[in-house]
Amino acid sequence: MRHIFAALGVSVLLAAAFTPPASAQHSPGVHAAAVQTQGTLRIDGAWARATPPGGKVGGAFVTLANTGDAPDRLVSAASPVADRIELHTHIRDGDVMRMREVEGGIPLPPGDTIKLQPGGFHIMLLGLKQALAAGSSFPLTLTFEKAGSVQVDVPVEAIGSMGPAGQAGMHPQ
Repeated sequence: MRHIFAALGVSVLLAAAFTPPASAQHSPGVHAAAVQTQGTLRIDGAWARATPPGGKVGGAFVTLANTGDAPDRLVSAASPVADRIELHTHIRDGDVMRMREVEGGIPLPPGDTIKLQPGGFHIMLLGLKQALAAGSSFPLTLTFEKAGSVQVDVPVEAIGSMGPAGQAGMHPQ
């Protein structure tokens, strides 16, 4: 029961209105993530939601396409903005949706595209060192089982955002 209230508390915090101080904005106006490749993987559309002041939990999202003939797997992520980062998904537990850490990483089948997004697979940023301010960005290193590591720049969108402009209509995997 405590987990339900904790999840609800995080949801309320993430949905709260927030105007970041100018000092918290690292690179104002950043809203377009670059497309990158790592081996046969295409990494596109990285973004995160802003957090309220004092918030210690955030989420990051990205689209991963495996253009190769062999499976790969996102096994971890790291960033200087958080003490710990976990790969998560949402699961239905009766009538309640719960977040759970993904054991063994997120599979990337050959020829498939996986969208990490609200309500599905996502990257949990735990123990944030400061609030994520809309308009700023931060580095995130994604580590894949076969393709190795790649660093992406993650633009921060508004609290409650469902993604950067042009990503409307996405559905959880």
